[in-house]
Amino acid sequence: MSDTNQTNSGKCPFPHETAATTAPASSGKCPVMHGGNTSAGDTNMEWWPKSLNFDILHQHDTKVNPMGEAFDYREAVKGLDYKALRQDLIDFMTDSQDWWPADWGHYGGLMIRLSWHAAGTYRISDGRGGAGTGNQRFAPLNSWPDNVNLDKARRLLWPIKKKYGNKLSWADLLVYAGTVAYESMGLKTYGFAFGREDIWHPEKDIYWGSEREWLAPSDSRYEDVEQAETMENPLAAVQMGLIYVNPEGVNGKPDPLKTAAHVRVTFARMAMNDEETVALTAGGHTVGKCHGNGRAENLGPDPEAEELEAQGLGWLNKTSRGIGRDTVSSGLEGAWTTHPTQWDNGYFELLLNYDWELKKSPAGASQWEPINIKEEHKPVDVEDPSIRYNPIMTDADMAMKMDPEYRKISEKFYQDPAYFSEVFARAWFKLTHRDLGPKERYIGPFVPDEDLIWQDPVPAGKSDYSLSDARARIVKAGLSISEMVTTAWDSARTFRGSDLRGGTNGARIRLAPQKGWEGNEPARLNKVLQALEPIAAETGASIADLIVLAGNIGLEQAAQAAGLAIEVPFTPGRGDATAEMTDAASFEPLEPIHDGYRNWQKNEYAVQAEELLLDRTQLLGLTAHEMTVLIGGMRVLGTNYGGSPHGVLTERVGALTNDFFVNLTDPALTWHPVGKNLYEMRARKGGAVRWTATRVDLVFGSNSILRSYAEVYAQDDNQQKFVYDFVAAWTKVMNAGRAV
Repeated sequence: MSDTNQTNSGKCPFPHETAATTAPASSGKCPVMHGGNTSAGDTNMEWWPKSLNFDILHQHDTKVNPMGEAFDYREAVKGLDYKALRQDLIDFMTDSQDWWPADWGHYGGLMIRLSWHAAGTYRISDGRGGAGTGNQRFAPLNSWPDNVNLDKARRLLWPIKKKYGNKLSWADLLVYAGTVAYESMGLKTYGFAFGREDIWHPEKDIYWGSEREWLAPSDSRYEDVEQAETMENPLAAVQMGLIYVNPEGVNGKPDPLKTAAHVRVTFARMAMNDEETVALTAGGHTVGKCHGNGRAENLGPDPEAEELEAQGLGWLNKTSRGIGRDTVSSGLEGAWTTHPTQWDNGYFELLLNYDWELKKSPAGASQWEPINIKEEHKPVDVEDPSIRYNPIMTDADMAMKMDPEYRKISEKFYQDPAYFSEVFARAWFKLTHRDLGPKERYIGPFVPDEDLIWQDPVPAGKSDYSLSDARARIVKAGLSISEMVTTAWDSARTFRGSDLRGGTNGARIRLAPQKGWEGNEPARLNKVLQALEPIAAETGASIADLIVLAGNIGLEQAAQAAGLAIEVPFTPGRGDATAEMTDAASFEPLEPIHDGYRNWQKNEYAVQAEELLLDRTQLLGLTAHEMTVLIGGMRVLGTNYGGSPHGVLTERVGALTNDFFVNLTDPALTWHPVGKNLYEMRARKGGAVRWTATRVDLVFGSNSILRSYAEVYAQDDNQQKFVYDFVAAWTKVMNAGRAV
């Protein structure tokens, strides 16, 4: 878990020369295009850095997927021979290979670190990161300093992936390998679920930090590095290229109490409490070891920077042995426990029963070693069992002893090993499944029966009620188009495709904390809920269904007002969650603090409003043209927060017209800034003010890509297309978050 590397710090992983700059003068221009992953990069962004970067919306296109649109991994994995796979992995753990020999003849520690570092990038703030996509195969994660030598772990697993082929994704295998490793060493695991689908190029939507140097000092991530809670959101790791905290201490300076504060914040941002934090730290360090018995400068470039002949491997030691007992990864050297290939309570036995002092590893890293340890408590050498060495602890391990709250938990675990094993098994399951989505998505024979609160359980809803009766009652309730559409949108916009949380299913908008969120306009929300609750009681429909159905009715009325009769698609069956099913604290990060679709920001932020809109759009799983049509429709429907007139470019508010785009692109009008994030549209002749708008509105006319979409919807012949496209995008949002 903490086997981090601190080599290559400060080196740019990309070459600064291209064929054009290195070719002889007589050769003329370089005959190949520079782009993609070459040093030329995104030339548009280089020339015009203020331009919007739409990569966040354009990734994972079907064109990059070699499996084709017809392939359904979630169906394919159901045909996997789960029993055979598990046995193959158990056999693999002790089947050492000469090219990368296993410590003590057991790959368990390496595979657990592989799984941990795949899952451990998850953060609750935006749901991004985690093991759900197999993203660890790609840069930057495959070349992070903290992931040194995990390229070897993935390569060791290739024969198993090759054998099971399309029925086993890399994403599932990367997590399952560590789970089986624990089982092979004696832990009774809590369970495992398959169903993670692979991606085929890096996830570009994840903000890992603004640093341009690996392992740059933590200070840039904090308002005050002495106050751990001031770490920049949405980040969870303390330095660029680390999964969690620096094992040597904050900014590499040992201080267990200071480290404890940073550990607490980091794990909280992964949705872990203190007990889970201690369990995961101890359980991760009960097995395996750190590697620092050599010179870090002997390691070659990371995988992305290596030469072709390395074939995707990196950190190769070409000057000394560099394997077995001479491996260098984090720079720290040693095992945490006496028996590093066995699941036991040895971590707490050593941590709590010995005094520890600061030492230096052979590679020069700061680590803690016990004073006057008994010879039989020392772990043996990974190659020669006749040699014993001191165990070690990182600064984070010492925090488990020296922080008062962590100490209480550590002592409880030490006194009750069975309880420790149970808490760890559950925490490991949570760590490795947090971003897989609702339990209904879990596949395979090892799925636990228990419903866990962090899975955001929702009871099954009914679909056999009279839809026509429910529709008639909603119409008679007298709610306005804006009230119905806005409430449905607010319920749906919490969905995050990153970890499949939120959305309309469960109707948690009527529960704490969502019912009190400023962005949900509690007074208006309460009015709508009071109108819908009796209808739910009378018809048997869920509140969740009625919120969506009311929004659809509002759209149908708005389309009728624009002269077009439509029926918005509706699929019943959503359930209503209860307060007991809701971990209110873990829902706090889902609170919207901005929503360009409703032209609202809670505060001013360092990034522009249009960039925040792209972030929200990506989490909702929408494309750029879906975003465009939704903005245009939401504006004319009058759904702005607080009834704001900004961007409502129509005289027919409440009618689903394409007026927003018609007026935005009208050459007879000009735009003028009149305040921060506020503009006036004036007639070119005479200067009369026609409309006001924000940056989120104007970007659809100023950005060349978005304007191309806006012009489509502004055309005289595309009013009907606008309505149909709006309804399709709306339905996509309303259905997001349903289990499968």
